[in-house]
Amino acid sequence: MKLIVGLGNPGNKYEKTRHNIGFEVINHLQKELSITNEKEKFQGLISEKNIDGEKVLFLKPQTFMNLSGNSIIEVINFYKLNPKTDLVVIYDDMDLPVGKLRVKEKGSSGGHNGIKSIISHLGDEFLRIKCGIGKPKDNTIDFVLGQFSKSEQEEVTMMIENASKCAIDIIQDIEIGKIMQKYNKK
Repeated sequence: MKLIVGLGNPGNKYEKTRHNIGFEVINHLQKELSITNEKEKFQGLISEKNIDGEKVLFLKPQTFMNLSGNSIIEVINFYKLNPKTDLVVIYDDMDLPVGKLRVKEKGSSGGHNGIKSIISHLGDEFLRIKCGIGKPKDNTIDFVLGQFSKSEQEEVTMMIENASKCAIDIIQDIEIGKIMQKYNKK
């Protein structure tokens, strides 16, 4: 079983913001995989799909970004999952240019509060798909809670599609080195 988590903040106010790119990737996966069984549970919105004989859970924590780990730990404990092998977290990264992806097996939070929360519950060994949102010129909070510009939309759409394909490759147990080689260069 795999748990694919997209990080973001709940509510219409935060839809389509840079910080909610993880939610956007989960929404795209749900659409592509015809998943319609999303429900409220584990302090989040969770859905599931059997893919190639394996149950896959898709989670959008509804705890607000800084408490994302609270929702994820509930799912991990309920299903007795191993974060190192079963968890994939998709989130925004200011250190990457808009449209770029990075797949990492472990590491620090890089200053991302959602990742800090997850690390505080589970340690730092879990797979991540980092989605580039660019660097702010001024206020970081206003930047991450703002929307992408019209000129960035094409790159953002491609990034969401590529992050979704990357998640599917992970679900299908393609060797992680090959996945990193494929997506970290795009």
